[in-house]
Amino acid sequence: MPIGEFGRPPELPTEASPALTTNMYWMYEMGQASLNPARALADMTKLVFENPLNPFATTEFGKSVAAGCELFERTTRRYGKPEWRLHETEVNGVRVPVEVKTIWEKPFCRLLHFDRKLSQPLREPQPRVLIVAPMSGHYATLLRGTVEAFLPGHDVYITDWSDARMVPVAQGRFDLDDYIEYVIEMMHVLGGNVHVIAVCQPAVPVLAAVSIMEAEKDPYFPTSMTLMGGPIDTRRNPTAVNNLAEEKGIDWFRNNVISKVPFPHPGFMRDVYPGFLQLTGFVSMNLDRHVDAHKRLFSNLVKGDGDLVDKHVEFYDEYLAVMDLTAEFYLQTVDLVFVKHALPKGEMMHRGKPVDPSKIERVALMTVEGEKDDISGLGQTEATHGLCSAIPDSRRVHYVQKDVGHYGVFNGSRFKSEIVPRISDFMHSAALSKPSLVAAE
Repeated sequence: MPIGEFGRPPELPTEASPALTTNMYWMYEMGQASLNPARALADMTKLVFENPLNPFATTEFGKSVAAGCELFERTTRRYGKPEWRLHETEVNGVRVPVEVKTIWEKPFCRLLHFDRKLSQPLREPQPRVLIVAPMSGHYATLLRGTVEAFLPGHDVYITDWSDARMVPVAQGRFDLDDYIEYVIEMMHVLGGNVHVIAVCQPAVPVLAAVSIMEAEKDPYFPTSMTLMGGPIDTRRNPTAVNNLAEEKGIDWFRNNVISKVPFPHPGFMRDVYPGFLQLTGFVSMNLDRHVDAHKRLFSNLVKGDGDLVDKHVEFYDEYLAVMDLTAEFYLQTVDLVFVKHALPKGEMMHRGKPVDPSKIERVALMTVEGEKDDISGLGQTEATHGLCSAIPDSRRVHYVQKDVGHYGVFNGSRFKSEIVPRISDFMHSAALSKPSLVAAE
């Protein structure tokens, strides 16, 4: 199931029967429904044992019962789409409110703008940044820390991909080609003079989109392109999850992990790669770590350590919230990126036209990798530089962040203190040396 940025699949039969593949989503929904009474009972029991009028509320026994009930409810519930919770930021030492606005929308994506309500105009304009979030199971809010880090010094936009089970079948398909066209259309909406950042999985479609724009001499080309921990060439330093795709082959994924959205979701009967399978893949990669984390949650609930409980809840409310992917997007991505390696081989096509990164001349390029990345191996993103042979050396940068894994490439303390300043400096330099369309021609 999940590959590369998509994670690692849980154990499944070598070949599942068509009936099992078709009905697994429906069985999951039935299982969720059957647990509703138990969750309601757990909530009620928790309230009883936390009630200060209950003599057991302050005892070890009472606290353990309440903690066990909360743990049961949290581990069996379905988590909804998280909120952004980015209400303010600091610009030039002044706290300013932030409003999240939708400025463009299609069935499978919204373009969000984090509008900083500045009390007075800035002396110098700050870089406009389009962050292309991964469409690999988690919601775009997984990049909350990424957005928060860029907000003080940048005008930030981000792609907010839709949960496929919420999109009616009547809205049509959505595959990798559509993804590329969405990216191009969003850059047109922003009207040029923008820096695009692809976080992980979208490195391939963003590189393809910019290649197409350059080949067509599109006037709305981005000023710079930053690719972070992306699977540009998974033949380099392949990870265990990269190798899985070649071992299984695309037919295995088609036959084993694609299911139809059940009633009553708006996407009823749409073929999808379900989010609950995606989550199983994520969790199985570090099962011991997640089990230990929930053991600590139980202990902290009993002890009443609110700070540690809040940290656990904040992380897992985000981590356990997953979305469905359209079957055609998932399968096309696995096939072209992880099985056929179409882009680095020069074989990738978009609507019958070749995708050629060597056409990129006007866009500055930066690649960022994590030294300990176990999802996109070291060198997979750096391969972009060899493909973009027409970009002058003075307008390209490669940076490896020491001692971070995959998620440290776009989140955490080292990201804020070491990676963001480098990307920001790169953007300013790229803007100063940006060639014009006339000069490029």
